[in-house]
Amino acid sequence: MKYEASKDLSTPEFKRLFGVQRETFDQMSTLMRESAQNKGKGGVKAKLSLENQVLVTLQYWREYRTYFHISKDWEISESTVCRVVKKVENVLIKSDKFHLAGKKVLWSENAPTLVAVDVTEAKVERPQRRQKGFYSGKKKHHALKAQLVVDLTNLRILCTAYGHGKEHDFHLFKASKVHLSKQTEVLADKGYQGLQKLHPNSQIPIKKPKGGSLSAADKRFNRLLARQRIVIEHVNRRLKVFKILSERYRNRRRRFGLRCNLIAAIYNFELSLAASKRSETLS
Repeated sequence: MKYEASKDLSTPEFKRLFGVQRETFDQMSTLMRESAQNKGKGGVKAKLSLENQVLVTLQYWREYRTYFHISKDWEISESTVCRVVKKVENVLIKSDKFHLAGKKVLWSENAPTLVAVDVTEAKVERPQRRQKGFYSGKKKHHALKAQLVVDLTNLRILCTAYGHGKEHDFHLFKASKVHLSKQTEVLADKGYQGLQKLHPNSQIPIKKPKGGSLSAADKRFNRLLARQRIVIEHVNRRLKVFKILSERYRNRRRRFGLRCNLIAAIYNFELSLAASKRSETLS
């Protein structure tokens, strides 16, 4: 669906089709126009308008069809689709509008009081070389790992880190060099055994002792912790609305982190939009 036809869609329909709010799309189009103005005139005129270039990129992320199928829909070549997607991604990732806060906020004066950390996997094509590093332990399952740190007070994603499928969750946390403020409480799952040695103000589930069983108090603690942590699983689900993160990743692995960061920043941007709408309604 091209830009002119998309104007006839309702707000929920636009969100369902492209994965973002119409206001987010407008902001992305504005950034593309500003980038085009900075470059000046010259060169061959593009077949697609800037708005349509954004829609092609959103369609690629949302549906994750091949360049061939998308090129037939838009009546352009596969190479053009590839260039358009990379062009839009490069423009958006440089913008402050679609940028994560980063690790520095976790040990700054305004550090959050409660965060959750979790790792999600994205399947990848079986590598031709060094397959062991990407093998996740599941049969025929090679993957990349993405670690998210989420502020549970406002559900914003603060920073990310990436590793190979074989890498243990806690090892990825240490390799990411995330430093946490002393007053920040961290909630994590069983994959982060040993986190309390690095950051005493951490909560992880209590493991059942070998040959024994958990007490009623331990089970109650684990349930309460799971109720608090479930929020980060919901965040993962909202990111994976874009099938490029939920289906087997076919592209070059070096660009996976950029795309994951960008989609996480879009998620944060839409949280800000929702908060501003609520404040306007209350006022």
